[in-house]
Amino acid sequence: MFRIRKIYDSTSPRNRGAIDQVLDILRQQFPGARQAEFEKLPRQLINPLKYKYRSMLLVAEDSMDMVKGFAMMLHFPDTEIIYLELVSAAPGETGGGVGSALYERVREESLALNVYGIFFECSVDDSDQITDATLLKQNIARLRFYERYGARPIINNIYASPVSEGDKDLYYLMFDDIGQGVSLSRKVTRKVVRAILERKYGDIIPKKQITEVVNSFRDDPVQLRPHQYLKLAKVGQNKPVTRSIALIVNEGHDIHHVKDHGYVESPVRLSAILHHLHKTNLFVRINPRRTADKYIKAVHDTNFVHYLRRACSRLPMGKSIYPIIFPIRNITRPPKDFELQVGYYCMDTFTPLNHNAYLAARGAVDCAMTGAAAILEGYNIAYALVRPPGHHAERRAFGGFCYFNSTAVAANYLSEYGKVAILDVDFHHGNGTQDIFYHRADVFTVSIHGDPHFAYPHFAGFADETGEGEGKGYNLNFPLPENTSVERYQRTLARALKKISAFKPDFLVIALGLDTAKADPTGTWQLAARDFHVNGGLIGSLSMPTLVVQEGGYRTRTLGANARHFFEGLWGNYNSPVKSAVKKKKTR
Repeated sequence: MFRIRKIYDSTSPRNRGAIDQVLDILRQQFPGARQAEFEKLPRQLINPLKYKYRSMLLVAEDSMDMVKGFAMMLHFPDTEIIYLELVSAAPGETGGGVGSALYERVREESLALNVYGIFFECSVDDSDQITDATLLKQNIARLRFYERYGARPIINNIYASPVSEGDKDLYYLMFDDIGQGVSLSRKVTRKVVRAILERKYGDIIPKKQITEVVNSFRDDPVQLRPHQYLKLAKVGQNKPVTRSIALIVNEGHDIHHVKDHGYVESPVRLSAILHHLHKTNLFVRINPRRTADKYIKAVHDTNFVHYLRRACSRLPMGKSIYPIIFPIRNITRPPKDFELQVGYYCMDTFTPLNHNAYLAARGAVDCAMTGAAAILEGYNIAYALVRPPGHHAERRAFGGFCYFNSTAVAANYLSEYGKVAILDVDFHHGNGTQDIFYHRADVFTVSIHGDPHFAYPHFAGFADETGEGEGKGYNLNFPLPENTSVERYQRTLARALKKISAFKPDFLVIALGLDTAKADPTGTWQLAARDFHVNGGLIGSLSMPTLVVQEGGYRTRTLGANARHFFEGLWGNYNSPVKSAVKKKKTR
């Protein structure tokens, strides 16, 4: 088994390790090639202006982070194409579906970028040129593979001609329209060919020869070679699919049901949301995967984690305990009795412990982490629909209905693969998330919430809390008045998104609180379904890989509709470029 993820930079430890493995594969497969071409790979990822294209590296990894294969895509935005530089399986990994999975992912990524299609080179299958029978067989197999997707050589040109006298390493220029029905004009094709030759081979091919090759493309529109190895009925069976939103639901959440008077964090919240999500065709359900304890302990104090597990397991079914003392005067001497220790780890008087609190919170973490993994595996958007919520849980304290900070656990995991921005749109400040990342610069935390002078948690969420140490400037709070208008809220959201965009994160994590809705029992604002649609659209316009983790929202009469409108806005704006890419039978 393996997953495919996109490498966004060459700085994070996980990405650096993957890139080193890719370089090792290249050195093994191409021992005679110019090593400088390989060594520039990390620089390509972080300096697109130098090379006049943006590099995207896809790696297929197993559960031990061993690279099974990779694909290097080059995005030429000025010519609106993807140039596929290389798809390769690691030695010993051919025949395991790695190459097919990588190419299919390349097609999905290309379609999302609204390009004409994919260009790449493929060794010729001309028996007059290739006298080695084994090599000819390999070339034919490769061309047959690409024919499955409708990709074929562009004919009637001299692209597959020797660079120098005696050169036998000849390549066709291939084109895959990624199922769009695109027909390429001569003008566009010549522009593309020149860009490829000058940017990739300008140091080894003379300018005069480049011009000769470019001018040899005379057909208008250009023609692709007829299918030679597959019947037409078998071609195009693997067209790219625009992915749905990955939906991961904490199915076991209802074991945590506190029936005390006034406790609004109830199981009906999730069923209300699911009822409305089922009215759309946006989601595909994914089963949650078990998360290792180490990921929870990476953001929560180990003693705190152990206490929650032990205390909850010792409580009989049906019994809840609340703190009766808060031993803040001497935190180095916690009480011995586990019930008295509640106030040592709890920050308020309305978040009880009971037998199932730990299990339900643990399940919420599993869902958030599965959503993060789905983002790494190629989903543009993932939604962890969970309860209990998590954003009030700090490194060593629980409260505000929250036990483990699922949002923070998932964001911390994603930070191993690139920079992360967390946008908290719950009515209440995410003090737990702020506490966990307050000293870090790789995770930018942004929160829009009710001013803590009147809203929970009252002790955090002020505008002057901007981070400390390395994290100075990487925490941003927007506390808003009790009677904030919809217009002011959306102006603030636009400001927050501008700050996030300037941070240039690789991943966006949304702590989705729907308690900003009109008549929510825990909030004072007036957002309606149409406003959540607009908010989702504003966030979606960033077009960043986005993980959404459910936080608050307690007016069950409107909760589901508000969630549905948020995701319809988010998905609609995120995918608007994709929709415009499909132009049937149109010459470009």
